[in-house]
Formats: sequence, C-alpha cells, structure tokens
Amino acid sequence: MIDGIVLVDKPDGLTSHDVVARVRRFAGTKKVGHAGTLDPMATGLLVLGVNRATRLLTYLVGADKTYLATIRLGQATVSDDAEGEITATPGLPETDDEAVRSAVAGLTGAIEQVPSAVSAIKVDGKRSYARVRAGEDVDLPARPVTVHAFEVLARRPGVAADGTLVQDLDVEVRCSSGTYVRALARDLGAALDSAGHLTALRRTQVGDFDVAQAQTLTDLADDGVRALGMSEVARRTLPGRDLTDAETTELRYGRRVPPSGRDGVVAAFAPDGHVVALVTDRGEVARAVLVLDPA
Repeated sequence: MIDGIVLVDKPDGLTSHDVVARVRRFAGTKKVGHAGTLDPMATGLLVLGVNRATRLLTYLVGADKTYLATIRLGQATVSDDAEGEITATPGLPETDDEAVRSAVAGLTGAIEQVPSAVSAIKVDGKRSYARVRAGEDVDLPARPVTVHAFEVLARRPGVAADGTLVQDLDVEVRCSSGTYVRALARDLGAALDSAGHLTALRRTQVGDFDVAQAQTLTDLADDGVRALGMSEVARRTLPGRDLTDAETTELRYGRRVPPSGRDGVVAAFAPDGHVVALVTDRGEVARAVLVLDPA
C-alpha cells in the first residue's frame, strides 16, 4: 500500500484529472488527490497525494509556485491563453526594454488581480468558464495575490499567422497560490497599450518540490509509482518539533502536549524521526489538528 506524495510531470493536452485517473490505476487505489491543477495546455509539476497522504494536501495547496511561460503581446484571446479564440489584434510594434521593464515592475509584488473569466471560479454556483462558453459576460472581482518575481528571459519580435505584429516574451514567474499567469499576460499587454495572452506555460516548482524530481507518465507506467513518504513531506513543508516518547504517546491518542511556542501548524516528530501529527498551540497546550500515526 502506497502512502505518500507523488510528483508528476504533466504533459500538454491532458487535464490534471486525466493524470489523477492514471495515477489511481498505477497505484492501485482510488484515493488520489491533488494540491492544485494545471490547464490542459500547461505542462509541469503536479503534486498528488496517495492514500493517507491525501490528508496532507491541504497544507500544500497554498504553497508558492514557479512557472516558465511565453507571453504573446499584440493579441488578446477570450481565455487569455492560446486555447481561446482571438478577440483583438491591436498588435505591438517594437518597444524598448525600459517600457517592458516598467510594465513588468507594475505587475510585481502585492497586486490586485482580476482572474481570467475562463476559469474554474464559481459565480452563483456555476463555473465561470461555463458561463463564458454559454455566451454570458462575466466580470470577476479582483483579489489580492503576490508576484514575488517576474523576470523577462528573452524577447522576440515577430509576425503572427494573421499578419499582426507581435512580440513573444519568455518569462519566469514566482507567485503566490491563486495567481493566474495568463492574467499577468493579459495585464502586461494592457500596460503596454496593447493586448496579451499566454502561449506556453510550464510549472517548475510547488513550494519545496521541483519538477526535476517528478516522474513522467511513461516513468509511472514502466517503473511504478515513486512516492515521497509523509515524514519527508512534513519536514519539507512545515516547521517541525521533536517529541519525547511520552509526548508521542499522548499525541497518538489525540491528547494535548506542551506548546511549541510557534505560530501556525507544526509537524511533530517522534524520537525515531517519523511524523506523528500536525499540531497548533492553543494557549498553554498544543493540540493535534491531524493525527497521522494514531494509536
């Protein structure tokens, strides 16, 4: 029985749920969940939990993400990426590096971002993308996100298939969970008095996990599922505290232990190094929010 976190390098053209279904088959269990999806056109790191490790996914969903992307300036699409139909072609003739740097700087740091209308966000109980595809106009409210880094790696002027003058930017973005990189592409085009959309997206990191550690679907089929154990994941994801034998026993029974003196959720480890529970301080005691090694 596999209990752990599986890192998968998703290919383009498949949904994240397609990948989850395959991992269920490879792992021989229905209990597989994810810590955040990727659009079908995107590639890169999916973090999946198998069996008991699905209980850890809540603490991985909010991790920062890093992406490599290509932004096309000069054209807009309905979905803010290459999967949607083109809705505007204002074009973008050659612009200087300083103008691009200034526009990128304006989209870096703590910002208010309007999510892409073609997204899974629910509006009155219905997915936003479903409303758009039904012909509705959807205006989503802006929400706070943080773009920790937004770096232009290369810039290439060119001509699109319809003759529009465009510029393609290869970028690297490190951002908070919930940030839409395709919305950054849209907003970067607007900041340059034009339009923009995403033509390629690859997620390279989720928190401390890197796509270089991930298995492809071919690897999974040929070599089997390789999972990171829950103790390793807890150490890499959360601050930790070491327990005494007595405290280990208390937590395994769901009882209270002395506080750690740290804010937020802390992973508690037995003397032999395995994770026993996730705990939080509540005044003069610490209580388990999740017991991973019950009595």
